[in-house]
Amino acid sequence: MALNQEHELHQRRRGRNLGVGLTLMAFVLLVFGLSIAKVQRGEPMQGYDHVYQPESDPTLRRAGASE
Repeated sequence: MALNQEHELHQRRRGRNLGVGLTLMAFVLLVFGLSIAKVQRGEPMQGYDHVYQPESDPTLRRAGASE
């Protein structure tokens, strides 16, 4: 008699855990891929830390475009 017999419940849980793990890994890879794509495109990376940023002020953009 084997001491390490697995119950049917453990086999079902292993399958569900594998599915959740693969889904989580796919999400992480998606976020990582999007981050790499943004960095490679060369877009400016700005942190919005509650500091006035003139380049994002729409009134200044309109004034600069009319001149």
